[in-house]
Amino acid sequence: MWRVLVVEDDQQMREFFADSVSHCDALQLAASVGTVAEAMAWLNANANEFDVLLTDLGLPDGSGLEVIVHAKTLNPACEPLVISMFGDESNVLASIEAGALGYIHKDSSPEDIAKTILDMCAGASPISPMIARRVLDKYRTGQSNRLSDPVKPASKAIEELHAVSMHDLLTPREQDVLALIARGFSYAEVARLQSMSLSTVQTHIKNLYVKLSVHSKNEAVFEATRMGFLSS
Repeated sequence: MWRVLVVEDDQQMREFFADSVSHCDALQLAASVGTVAEAMAWLNANANEFDVLLTDLGLPDGSGLEVIVHAKTLNPACEPLVISMFGDESNVLASIEAGALGYIHKDSSPEDIAKTILDMCAGASPISPMIARRVLDKYRTGQSNRLSDPVKPASKAIEELHAVSMHDLLTPREQDVLALIARGFSYAEVARLQSMSLSTVQTHIKNLYVKLSVHSKNEAVFEATRMGFLSS
């Protein structure tokens, strides 16, 4: 059962998303709020009471990006999704950089909304090929700038990418959990395969995020692969 926090200022849309979640047997509505302030207050009091954050970006008292960052700070294992409109690629890209794993369009059907959330919980990232390409282009640009830094030779920068040993950085259990999420297993499946509780899996995931300096499962897998911890 995945617990979902919905943050949407439009009451009709908020009720629509809340109903879409409530009518799915595998999902549970944790709360439904309409402003950044309400979301922050709920998160501060219930940081470990949700698994998925479904938030709009344009809220009356701020941005959904603030909610994503705060949610990830309090609960690094949570999985944020953005409620988006067509043609909103720039804001979606900013939300992914803030820690979101993807987005749901406002005109999606209830069944599509539930399926998108469950697919994400199973390891998928619901983003379009165009958004994925923009993320890759942005990453390549950042890597190019890093390797061309005149203060640090490119060879030195490359050496630093591989300077950390997985065995020095991650515990054996963290390595096992990382390998399983890289293969697409959900937290619940990892818990079953490793004979541990879901909360223990979430603790290992939280530690992985901190050690790899990432904010999502996809970032963890990407960074671990880049550092040579996982096969490409």
